[in-house]
Amino acid sequence: MIKKNQTKLFAMPNCQKLGLKISKNIDLPLSKYEHTKFADGESLFVSKETVRNKNVFIVASSSTPVNENIIQLLIFVDSLKRASAKSITVILAYYGYSRQDRKIMGRQPIAAKLIADLLEKSGVTKLISCDLHNPSIQGFFNIPVDDLKGQYILAPSIKKIGKFTIASPDHGGAVRARILSEILSDSIEIAIVDKRRTKPNQTETMGILGDVKNKNIVILDDIIDTGQTIIKATHALKKVGAKNIVVAASHGIFTKGFNLFEDCKYIDKVLITDSIEHVYELEKKHKKLKVVSIAKMIALTIEAIINSKSISIIYEKMFNKINKT
Repeated sequence: MIKKNQTKLFAMPNCQKLGLKISKNIDLPLSKYEHTKFADGESLFVSKETVRNKNVFIVASSSTPVNENIIQLLIFVDSLKRASAKSITVILAYYGYSRQDRKIMGRQPIAAKLIADLLEKSGVTKLISCDLHNPSIQGFFNIPVDDLKGQYILAPSIKKIGKFTIASPDHGGAVRARILSEILSDSIEIAIVDKRRTKPNQTETMGILGDVKNKNIVILDDIIDTGQTIIKATHALKKVGAKNIVVAASHGIFTKGFNLFEDCKYIDKVLITDSIEHVYELEKKHKKLKVVSIAKMIALTIEAIINSKSISIIYEKMFNKINKT
């Protein structure tokens, strides 16, 4: 049983739905805070409950507007640190700036490292993330990081498709595709869409590595931003004979909306997690979109941390459950 009298669970303003789901899963009420937004845009966060010597968990997502959500999180963490919280664990469902994880050209920043430094400096003692764009980002921190694998969340819905080939929209996602294949079946084939990035949010498809002719395809990615990369990958796959295509991803930013996918005749369905909360509103409007919640996995992770249990056991149980159905 979770030690409720020693634990406080908060959810940032852009994560209230996810926070409530996590709260119900572990039977721990969301703690309340007061958020004041001043005329000049500054924010002030004050917990309405005592956090002294408590283990605090904050559900957050640094999605659009990225900068505002990050600074609000930092301010709230600072307030909890100064209120003598025993520990502060941030559950960052979506890690903003994760794609700026290295220098590609001269004079560029490594913003993912900067965010890590800011979180640590503010007072975060542990981070739970979900499907980081690059798992190496964990090394940017000097505090413990648990990066939850989105494939375990998406796998049960993907399994219902039947026989299919997993397609990665780029070379970097091949490992992600391999993990999904190992969860579901080692016999699942993998294809890679060979692309190059011409400029931010723009790519050019060069070809397909692997056999996709007359096969159902699941395109697996971590982040869908504008959607252009996925649409181009879909067209490239259909051009070489792919049959039905389903898109699955952990984080749905959808900066250009969902109509791009809804109107694409080659895409049958898009599976996405609720790491970014606006996907629920999109799901109401679009038949092709299905939202799969990460709340249960996060709740199990929180329970494991509080009760000093291994998180690896969570993966083992999820794996067994997926392969029994």
